[in-house]
Amino acid sequence: MKVFTVLFLTIITSFCVNAQKKNFHDFTVQTIDGEDFSLSKLKGKKILVVNVASKCGLTPQYEQLQQLYDKYGGENFVVIGFPANDFKEQEPGTNQEIQEFCRLNYGVTFPLMSKISVSGDDIAPVYKWLTDKNENGEADAEVTWNFQKFMIDESGNWVGMIPPKSSPMSEEIIMWIEN
Repeated sequence: MKVFTVLFLTIITSFCVNAQKKNFHDFTVQTIDGEDFSLSKLKGKKILVVNVASKCGLTPQYEQLQQLYDKYGGENFVVIGFPANDFKEQEPGTNQEIQEFCRLNYGVTFPLMSKISVSGDDIAPVYKWLTDKNENGEADAEVTWNFQKFMIDESGNWVGMIPPKSSPMSEEIIMWIEN
């Protein structure tokens, strides 16, 4: 009887822990204009999350991210950029300066969020979820540089991570969007 009770409590605890696990849609972030944005508004869409920077050797990826958004964005897919100044101070600008830079230089129309930290002690909660297996339930994926990409499915679940130097137009990302 004692073994049965322990087993029963273990199963119940497991269900409770899993029921409380957050997904991407549970977070609210701020847009680059300072407005609260509930990521639950993106339910039903595949989401490519990218930490971006304006003064990085990978900054030209903005152009490919916009091409991806132009081709697939809409009802089923969205790109979200999170400016971050975590790597060699390559995003020093204010939200307004970042937004203007992206619009003027790359014609960015995909959603940009307020500048956040994507690593370290002050990591934003949404990035803590993206990078920590204990949070996302899938994998640890420390952000190693600007333009690291995370794939989120229509239900807000973590699907995968694409390294910073990989093109936003990579076969892996295109296949994921199209399937």
